[in-house]
Amino acid sequence: MAVVLALIAAGVVLFAIAEMGPVKPMWSSSAETPQEKRWQAVAPGRVEACSGQIKVASAVVGVVHKVLVKANDKVFAGEPLIQLADDELRARLAAAEIQVAMRERARDEKSATSSEKRRRRVQDAVAEAERTLYDARSAVDRAAAKLRTKSGSEADLTAARLALTRAQNELSSRQGELRTIDDDALPTSLEGQLNIARAEYSVARAALDKMTVRAPIDGTVLQVNVREGEAVSPGSPQPPLQLADLSALCVRSELDERDIGAVRVGQAVTVRATAFPGREFEGSVSSVAPLIEPGQLDPPGSRNQSDVDAVRVVVGLTAPGELTIGMKADVYFRADKVAAP
Repeated sequence: MAVVLALIAAGVVLFAIAEMGPVKPMWSSSAETPQEKRWQAVAPGRVEACSGQIKVASAVVGVVHKVLVKANDKVFAGEPLIQLADDELRARLAAAEIQVAMRERARDEKSATSSEKRRRRVQDAVAEAERTLYDARSAVDRAAAKLRTKSGSEADLTAARLALTRAQNELSSRQGELRTIDDDALPTSLEGQLNIARAEYSVARAALDKMTVRAPIDGTVLQVNVREGEAVSPGSPQPPLQLADLSALCVRSELDERDIGAVRVGQAVTVRATAFPGREFEGSVSSVAPLIEPGQLDPPGSRNQSDVDAVRVVVGLTAPGELTIGMKADVYFRADKVAAP
């Protein structure tokens, strides 16, 4: 009787296993069936910006005066994101500017030779171009802030950015002219004092510039992790902001080392995301890392991470659609096919 019951139990288990069918990749709700033979390999991955996720930090210790952007805002390279309290530095800059004006007046009251006059003229032109550039950048900051609060226009911001470009070009031209002056004569005492005052002014202005946290690239704000009144510092474990260029999305996948021979740069792939069952997104292999290391993307319960050795494969998406940074996805590497250029 016991033997009969054991045989019946074994039959039930075998029937249940047969009904379950083949095991599917743990991250995908639309895994391959045994009839589909198009895939060379399959790897788990996550969607990310091809530019990478940029953590924007403050260059100095300070207290947040204004947060100028919010999550999902599109920003341009150089746009102010956070303004730190800067009253003390503004006062220092104003004092340095007064010193420069006084030294310029004292120098101009002193007679000079023709070569000294030429040198003074070019040095003054460089200093004026630096001031114009500073004013132009400030004008861009104001125009961007007004546009954020709906009190300015896109045309005003465009005009301010064009003026900034012209100021940058003018400064470059003036600095080039200064380098062409072949004058080994030492500056006079008054010229030396003016040069020192201008250097102190430049230092004060650079310190003030650091109180504005700017966007390093064109992109979209992903997170804002700071509020007005909070302190920030360069070594903070959590950056004040994170941003990325969402115009191009990739999938960073980890391919089992045993399948590395089946994958190459340019190979066509299909991406399936758990969030969009039944849909497929096309792409191609952008890069294959020359390094095998323990995997980090394997779904829980697959194998111990210490036992998983994988190679990082980055896939560029042709049309990412609604895919979002951080989404889990399965990458199916197409057999014997290279993506069209």
